[in-house]
Amino acid sequence: MADHAAATPSPQPDLTRNRLPTLFEVLSRRTLPPVDLFSFYIYMRDQQRSVDYLDFWLDVAQHMSLCRHYVRELRRSVLVSTPDPERGSQRSSGILEGLGDMNHPVAGPSMYASEKEKDQDAQMSAFLREDRGEHHESPVSSSARQERPSTTISTPRDPQTDSNSPPHTVARQDIRASAEKILYTFLLPNAEREITLPGSITQDIITAIEEFGRDDPEVFDVAKDYVFQAMERDAFPGFLRMKALGNLIPPTLIMRLIIGLVSIFGGFWAAFVLIFLNESRMTRLWLILPFTIGVYCLASYQYSLDPILALIGFSEYTPFNFSRVREPYVRKLISRRAVMVLTVTVLIDAALCVLFILVPGKRL
Repeated sequence: MADHAAATPSPQPDLTRNRLPTLFEVLSRRTLPPVDLFSFYIYMRDQQRSVDYLDFWLDVAQHMSLCRHYVRELRRSVLVSTPDPERGSQRSSGILEGLGDMNHPVAGPSMYASEKEKDQDAQMSAFLREDRGEHHESPVSSSARQERPSTTISTPRDPQTDSNSPPHTVARQDIRASAEKILYTFLLPNAEREITLPGSITQDIITAIEEFGRDDPEVFDVAKDYVFQAMERDAFPGFLRMKALGNLIPPTLIMRLIIGLVSIFGGFWAAFVLIFLNESRMTRLWLILPFTIGVYCLASYQYSLDPILALIGFSEYTPFNFSRVREPYVRKLISRRAVMVLTVTVLIDAALCVLFILVPGKRL
C-alpha cells in the first residue's frame, strides 16, 4: 500500500444508463457525446454566455482534487517513515492516519457526497487549516524540485480531460496558489472573470482567504454548491433539450429557417406560375425540389433536429462541426425522434406536391 501512489481513479461512462444524465454525471465525466462535459462547456460558452460559472466550478473541483492529492502524498510519507516531530504535531499525524486513501473518483457538490466522503473531506479541511503555517512537503517533492523549476499549478481548461489529478507532486504552496487564483479570477470585485454570487457568500470567502489565510476546500463549498444549483436550474434543462432531443445548434437552425422559407416561397410561386401557364404535369414535377427542401429545412428548424444526420448518428456542436452520438440512451431517443420528423416531412411534402402537380392547369 505504501510503495505506490494512490491515484484517483478516472471516472467511467455508464453505458447501462436508461435515462437522461444528471448535471453531476456530466460534470463528473461519466457521460458520452453529445451530452458530455465538452459539449456542456461549449453550450455554456456559446449559448448561455456564462462559461465563467462552469470554469469556477471546475476550478474549485480541481482545487479539491489538488488538496486530496497533497494529503494522500503526505499521509503516505507518514505511513512509510517515522514522522519527524519537528515537521508536524502528533494531532496532525493522527488526522492523516485516520483519513484513509481518499480515492474518490470526482469532487462533486456536497449534496451528492456520501457520509464517508463528507467526513473525510471535513477532516482533510481541518488538517489543512492546522497545517497552513507548517508548509509540509512530501519527501519526493524536494528532489523533484531540484530536477525542474518550481511551477505553479494551473487549472486545466480542457473539459475533455479524463481526470482532475495533478500530473506531478503537489507542494503546500501549490494549494495556497490555487485558492488565491480562484479568488482573484472569479470572486474579487472587478476580477478578470467575476461571477455574480450573493454578497454574503463572496465576502465570507474573501475574509477566510485574505484575513484568516485559509485555503482548504471547505472555503468554497457554499459557493460551489450555489453555482451547481444555478447551472442545474437555469442551464442544464436547455442543454438536454438541445443535445438529447435535437442535434442542431441555434445558428444552423436560423440558417435552415431562412432556407426553408425561401424554398417554400419559391415553390408556391413556381407552382402558381406553372398552373396558370397550363404547363404539363411532367413539367410541374420539378416542384418536388423546392417543396422538399423547404419542408425539410422548416421541419428541422421546428424540431431542432436533422433527421438524416440523426439516423446516421451525428450531432452538431459548433457550426458545421459534428461528433458521433455515443451516449446509448440519447442515440435511441434521437433516432426515434428522427423517424417521427422524417415521417412528418414526407407527409407534408407529398401533400404539397400532389396538390400542385395534379391540380388541373388553366391558362390566364
